[in-house]
Amino acid sequence: MSGFELLTREQMARADRLAVAAGVPSLTLMENAGRAVADAAMAMIKPGARIAVFCGPGNNGGDGLVAARLLKRASYDVRLHLLGDKSALSGDAAEMARWWDGPVRTMEPHALESMHLIIDALFGAGLTRPLDGLAAQMAAAMNESGLPILAVDVPSGLDGTSGAAGGPVVQATRTVTFFRKKLAHVLLPGRALCGDVIVAEIGIPASVLTGDLGPSTFENAPRLWQTSLPRPSRTGHKYARGHALVVSGPAFHSGAARLAARGALRAGAGLVTVASPPSALPENAAHLTAIMLTPCESPAALSRLLEDTRKNVLLIGPGAGVSSNTAAMTTAALRSGAAVVLDADALTSFAETKPDDDGPVGFGFTAAKHTAAQRPASLFELIQENQARPVVLTPHEGEFARLFPDASGSKLDRVRSAAAQSGAIVILKGADTVIAAPDGRAAINANAPPWLATAGSGDVLAGFVTGLLVQGMPAFEAACAAVWLHGEAATAFGPGLIAEDLPDVLPRVLAALA
Repeated sequence: MSGFELLTREQMARADRLAVAAGVPSLTLMENAGRAVADAAMAMIKPGARIAVFCGPGNNGGDGLVAARLLKRASYDVRLHLLGDKSALSGDAAEMARWWDGPVRTMEPHALESMHLIIDALFGAGLTRPLDGLAAQMAAAMNESGLPILAVDVPSGLDGTSGAAGGPVVQATRTVTFFRKKLAHVLLPGRALCGDVIVAEIGIPASVLTGDLGPSTFENAPRLWQTSLPRPSRTGHKYARGHALVVSGPAFHSGAARLAARGALRAGAGLVTVASPPSALPENAAHLTAIMLTPCESPAALSRLLEDTRKNVLLIGPGAGVSSNTAAMTTAALRSGAAVVLDADALTSFAETKPDDDGPVGFGFTAAKHTAAQRPASLFELIQENQARPVVLTPHEGEFARLFPDASGSKLDRVRSAAAQSGAIVILKGADTVIAAPDGRAAINANAPPWLATAGSGDVLAGFVTGLLVQGMPAFEAACAAVWLHGEAATAFGPGLIAEDLPDVLPRVLAALA
């Protein structure tokens, strides 16, 4: 899985130290980093153009000094500006400053006038506080200039680990980072502030990513899970590819379950059955063809259905209604031997605070004040009763906040904590969807286009997860694959997407992975 690990600032700093300990001179690392920046700059701007290089007092500034020297040698008109006094530089940055044979200018906003490109080498991923003073003024001036900006490592002011912007941050057109991406390159808002990200190899051996440094966070991509992706056997049959059960909501609220069921079938499930309340049987029957239908109106009826162990994965939540009945149905599912995917109303039925605790919620049910049996802790206890079968939770931010009200930190921190607390794989949906497992593994997704934010798309995602799980794909890998396939299908369709389009585009995406 080498090459798509995501590093914290601490992990990257240690990788640098281990590379030096292994015999790679630190000056060589800085020279290679600066060369990568210069190469990226030359790809952005024509020869002879005017480039303003803004260097900070640390190693990020040292990378900028190297880039400035190499660009000047390549006949670009380079204006080097240093934050602070040259005499205050130390270590490798001081050495690179000695190799610079041009003037060192002071840093001021009007230095951007008549430039064609800005190189932001003020501060990298190691910055731990917001920009202030002259650095903050320069960040604002860069952003207001309208010029293309090439950032070194991360845009100045961005937290390299959380992706958060605690103060002024440079808005880069492109970012060159080194060895591996940092978390800030894929978590929002960092991803949007970085622009296009180039990862340059600078001589750090991949072997440093072992032992305690071995990362457990990855950018979600096929190479993370493709070897586990189910592939039909020439001698197989539909029963060998699993039988998924999707619980429908009542009459006039059954569409979400049908979207999920179709997603599961397109993802490769051998059979899919919609378990429907009697009130919704006519409308479900009118719409379903390849998907089977069976009546199911109570937790006891659901338990009886799941006694058939061939029905090996159950999805409940889309359109189910926030109610004590949904909580009881979820409890029945979790007490069976089937793997379970919990989405939407199945999650909120156990939430610490429901959307309308004193009024009607769900379909024909009235929410009472929470009983102990309906609080998040009770859901987590049910999940942890049987560790042999996987459970996947697929909340959006509102559902997540109601289920995990004490989660704090970055999005990655919150999801990783939620997975450990619940004992389930957790998919926190969004433009930067995060998937985490109880064992600490996590992946951050970055391929979702903006038009994926449409009604019903989350129901289809839950169906994709179900369809992969039912074929025996390991739960963390199934969750990661479903999220990536979801985004890729939306990209393949393009603008104008509605949720119904996603399952029908999926075969094209899967074929490209074959």
